[in-house]
Amino acid sequence: MEWFVVFWILVGISAGWCWYRKEKSSSSSKNDMNMEQKSGVLPKGSFGWPLIGETLDFIAAGYTSQPVSFMEKRRSLYGKVFKTHILGTPIIVSTDPGVNKVVLQNHGNIFIPAYPKSIREIFGEYSILQTNGTLQKKVHALIGGFLRSPQFKARITRDIEHHVKLAMASWKDLPVLLVQEETQKFTFKVLVKALISLDPSDDFDFLKREFDEFIKGLICVPIKLPGTRLYKSLKAKERILKLVKTIVEQRKMGVEKSGDHEHQNSIPNDAVDVLLRDGYGEQSDKQSLSLDFIISHIIELMIPGEETVPMSMTLAVKFLGDCPVALEQLTEENMKLKRQKTDSGDDYCWTDYMSLQFTQNVINETLRVANIINAVWRKALKDVDIEGILIPKGWCVLASFSSVHMDEENYENPYEFDPWRWEKTGASAKNNCFTPFGGGQRLCPGLELSRLEISVFLHHLVTTYRWVAEKDDIIYFPTVKLKKKLPIRVTSIGNSS
Repeated sequence: MEWFVVFWILVGISAGWCWYRKEKSSSSSKNDMNMEQKSGVLPKGSFGWPLIGETLDFIAAGYTSQPVSFMEKRRSLYGKVFKTHILGTPIIVSTDPGVNKVVLQNHGNIFIPAYPKSIREIFGEYSILQTNGTLQKKVHALIGGFLRSPQFKARITRDIEHHVKLAMASWKDLPVLLVQEETQKFTFKVLVKALISLDPSDDFDFLKREFDEFIKGLICVPIKLPGTRLYKSLKAKERILKLVKTIVEQRKMGVEKSGDHEHQNSIPNDAVDVLLRDGYGEQSDKQSLSLDFIISHIIELMIPGEETVPMSMTLAVKFLGDCPVALEQLTEENMKLKRQKTDSGDDYCWTDYMSLQFTQNVINETLRVANIINAVWRKALKDVDIEGILIPKGWCVLASFSSVHMDEENYENPYEFDPWRWEKTGASAKNNCFTPFGGGQRLCPGLELSRLEISVFLHHLVTTYRWVAEKDDIIYFPTVKLKKKLPIRVTSIGNSS
C-alpha cells in the first residue's frame, strides 16, 4: 500500500502545481467567460476541492467495476455535458454522442489534441499527437492507404495466420497460460513486421523489452527524476529511437541508391517505405517528411500491437467464457468456415474472416464493453458553441466514448455482453454511439487491421481448443488490463472436428 499512498501524494502535488499555474495564467482571460450570454452557456458542474479538484474521484472510479461511474454521477446532476477540474486543469466532459462527433470532426483550426503531461513527454515534439493541419491529414492518408491496399491485406493475412498458429501450437504443452501475455507476443511481431519489416531476431527481442518498459510510462506522475516511472520510460525510448533510427537511415540510403523512379514504382513493403517515398517522384515541390518525424510516428504506431489489440483479444476470451451460448454460436460459425476451406483446399483470405458475421458482432460487443480507448482529449483554440454549450478558448474537452457505450439510452442493458444486439435494427457499427476507434480526421487508420487480427485469433482459437478460464477481474486504470492476465487451461479439440 505504500506505493499507493505515495502515488496519491504525488498526484496531489502535481495537480496542485498545475492548477496554480493555470489559475495564474488564466486570470486575465476571465473576461472571455462573459461570452456565455453571447455564444452559448458554460455547462453546469463542480470544480471540487481546492488544488486537486475532482481528480481523486476521477481516478478512484477507474479502480471499480464501473469506471464510468464518475461520469454517470455528474451526468445525472448536470446533464450529458458538464464541467469539472481533473488532473490539474478545468475541463469540459462530454458524454453526448452528438457533441463528441462535433469535437472529433472539427479538428486543426478549432480543436487540437491535449493529453496529460506524461504522454506529451513520452511522445516528444515530433509526435503525431502534436501534429495538426495538412501534415496530420497527409500522414493519416498515407498510412491508411497502405493498410487498406490489396497487396498489404493479402500479405498481412498470411503473416497473422502464421504467428497465431505458431503461438497456439505451444499452448497444448502449457498447464496454464496467460492470455494477455500470449497474445502480446504475436500481435507485436505482426505489427513490427508491417511497420519496419523486422523479423524475430536479437534486434526484435531488444525492441520488445525496451517497448515494454517504454509503454509503462504513458500514464504516470509527470516527475522526471532518476528512478521515477517517467524517467525509466524516457530512457527506454532513447534506446528504441536509436534502433529504429538505424533501420530507417539504412532504408533511406537504399531508396537514394535505387533512384526515384524505381522506388516510386515498387510496391511498399512496410510503413517506413510509405513514409520515406513521400517527397520523391515527379513533383519537385513535394517536401519529404523529416527522419525524426518518421521515426517518432513509427514508434507510436507500435502501441496497438502491445496494448489495444492483444487486450481486445484477451477480453473477448473472457467475455466468451462467461457467455457459453455466444461461444457456441461463434464456434459453429468458424467450424463451418474451416470445413469449407478444408474441403476446397483454398487458403484463407482477408474477406473470409471479415465475412464471419457473428464473429464481427462478438468483436463489436467486446470493443463496446471493454472501452480500451475510453476517451479523447482536445483543447479549444477559440470559443466554441456546440448546441448551445460554450467551450471557452484554452479549455480542454474530454469526449467520453465509454460513457456513450455504457449509456442505457444508446444500448439496452449496457453492462451485459450481448453480441446479438448488433443484429437488431438500428444497431450499427457506424453510428455516433459506437466509437471504439475514435473518429473524424484522427480515426484509427488501422481499424480494419485490428479487426482482422482479432478475427483470425478467434477463428483459430475456437477451432483448435476448448478452454476453462480462472476468475479474473478487469482493471480500468490507468489502462485496461486483467488483474491476473487471464489464466486459462486449454484442451485440444482434435482432428475429428
